Amino acid sequence: MTDRAPSAEALLAKVQEYLPAKGATLVEQAACFATECHDGQYRRSGDPAITHPLHAAMTIAELQLDADTVAAALLHDVQEDCEVSNGTLEKKFGKEVAKLVDGVTKLGQIPWQAPEQRPGDDQMQAENLRKMFLAMAQDLRVVIIKLADRLHNMLTLDALPPEDQFRISKETMEIFAPLASRLGIWDLKWQLEDLAFRYLQSDQYHAIASMLAAKREAREKYVGVVTKILQKELAGQALKAEVQGRAKHIYSIYQKVEKYATEGKSASEIYDLLAVRILVDTVTDCYNALGVVHNLWRPIPGAFDDYIANPKESMYQALHTTVMSVGARPLEVQIRTFDMHRMAEYGVAAHWRYKEGSKRDVHYEERLAWLRQLLDWHRELALAEELVEAVKTDIFQDQVFVFTPKGEVKDLPKGASPIDFAYRIHTDLGHTCIGAKVNGRLVSLNYQLQNGDVVEILTSRSSKGPSRDWLNPNFGYLRTSHAREKVRQWFKRQERAENIARGKEMLEKELHRLGVSLADVQDELLEIFKYENLEDLWLQIGYGGISTHQVAVKLASILEPQEVVIPSEEPARPATTTSVRVLGTGDLLTHLARCCNPVPGDQILGYVTRGEGVTIHRTDCGNVLNEDERERLVEVEWGRTGQLYPVAVRIEAWDRVGLLRDVSTVAAEERVNMVGVRTQEQEDGLISIYVTLETTGIEQLTRLLSKLESVRGVVAVGRRLEGAPRQR
Repeated sequence: MTDRAPSAEALLAKVQEYLPAKGATLVEQAACFATECHDGQYRRSGDPAITHPLHAAMTIAELQLDADTVAAALLHDVQEDCEVSNGTLEKKFGKEVAKLVDGVTKLGQIPWQAPEQRPGDDQMQAENLRKMFLAMAQDLRVVIIKLADRLHNMLTLDALPPEDQFRISKETMEIFAPLASRLGIWDLKWQLEDLAFRYLQSDQYHAIASMLAAKREAREKYVGVVTKILQKELAGQALKAEVQGRAKHIYSIYQKVEKYATEGKSASEIYDLLAVRILVDTVTDCYNALGVVHNLWRPIPGAFDDYIANPKESMYQALHTTVMSVGARPLEVQIRTFDMHRMAEYGVAAHWRYKEGSKRDVHYEERLAWLRQLLDWHRELALAEELVEAVKTDIFQDQVFVFTPKGEVKDLPKGASPIDFAYRIHTDLGHTCIGAKVNGRLVSLNYQLQNGDVVEILTSRSSKGPSRDWLNPNFGYLRTSHAREKVRQWFKRQERAENIARGKEMLEKELHRLGVSLADVQDELLEIFKYENLEDLWLQIGYGGISTHQVAVKLASILEPQEVVIPSEEPARPATTTSVRVLGTGDLLTHLARCCNPVPGDQILGYVTRGEGVTIHRTDCGNVLNEDERERLVEVEWGRTGQLYPVAVRIEAWDRVGLLRDVSTVAAEERVNMVGVRTQEQEDGLISIYVTLETTGIEQLTRLLSKLESVRGVVAVGRRLEGAPRQR
């Protein structure tokens, strides 16, 4: 990656390698006109303004797109920055170039915002996504130019203030890099990811970059050795092949580090930092080369993927395997044909790659099936949140490929369930689903489908339809926004009165479980969700338009400052300093009250103790409400830290063997520590489990309480406010 812009001469030399004389002349004319228009203009970096379109045009030329697209990349800023009309461009360079420039200009005027920044940003981003995908439907080259434009902006991002660097990098990571991936343009994808990662998580970026630099020489020497061995073995089997070392990119390594950390492994154990690629002529040669590799070195179990038989959603094809190579060191090997390699590098851009007398990309329509699907959905999905959700879950996520019993392949987002699969086949199949078989065995409806699974949906004519539990994200029944929308529509058609009653019941249950009174938060809820009365809110919750999990998360975001966490104090442990700010004073020693165990997301109040600083209570704690010395109450707010804090919880359940084990398993899956567990038997066969859960906030707490309630035999779960003596 480099931010040095090429000269006009270098660009012309590049396009002359593949364009005919007429196309090269068009590019030369566009370069001269753009240079003249931008004369005297400078970027924030201090560079001449022409450096930006030159760099974007070189990126397009490296993808070997047609002359119109290269010319449009050169001219993409002249309408907005130089006040050149579209009519002028059409007269000078033709209708096609003018149309592309106009499309890129309109996309450039979109005021992108990250959806977490402000209320209402979901609506803004949804409209921007609609414009983006509609522009793609009209001519994908517009978006490819926009990606080239974004790449150079990222390369020169250090000229902007830190807040702009973060905002633009977040947009790049959330929208533009996944878009490049979905379009199959791998070279742009990894550059955009690495550049965005550099600004979003600078410390991690530089740590990985330093690690790679320190071991580069040894790594290159090792790859050189295994490349020679492979070349010799392949030649011995009369296979014409090219073997090359393959660089791993910084963001992809970071993702590996994060994955390994969850498995208790260190970064030093990441084995596929060493990688080579084998390029051959035919598909048959790919499998023959795989045999050579596996005969030469032992394959690592579970580290093989066949993307030739099961292409990725971007139509990417290759064989991936990891073997124990020279010196018992793991080595990742990719095997693909030369045609597959070109497709992997250029993606949909290959459709416009200019070759004299060449045919259009035969896989072009297959590659854009997801775009047609999204355009259909964007007409169905009226709510802003639903469209943003659809893009980020159904379109910009890794895919799994599963089979119907008849052998048809269906692609779904990673983590999808049998219910997602049922709705992908047909809406009625989803509505009447009562069970599923995967590879001939019964599985739960929230089973996560894996590549190659054969899925059979079991239905019943007497089915009463979908369950509201399917809409609870904590249970994992639905992964795709498409399936969620179909379930919501089903409940929306039910009786209004029934939905209102059900919604009220669900909301009150969730708030009670969190220890919050509806009367205390109803104004905030109506403001957050933009409803005039509670009945409308209950209706939305009743048919699944809003989940109770969303309610808990939204409440937490209003009551709790961003990135707010406090150190914990378990009810039974000695008091420690917590990150709570006492308003109107300097730093004071603070403690969490053991009587109500407040957590970030709760409204809190401080009580000035004698000689021990300030004790932090929930505002609805009985000890605060009944306090006679009101002058000792002070306003406080949550501060910043990254530690955990405790929540006292009571679980009511029918006693049975294995109950406590199942409860602890749910907590472990959520990565929550359980402390101070005690049980109390009741006369009617029920048992009460009193436990303190060390959580990261209300969002995790509400997710965990939902999962605990689904444990077999559990009757009720809720926060416990009583139990400890009053603190003074």
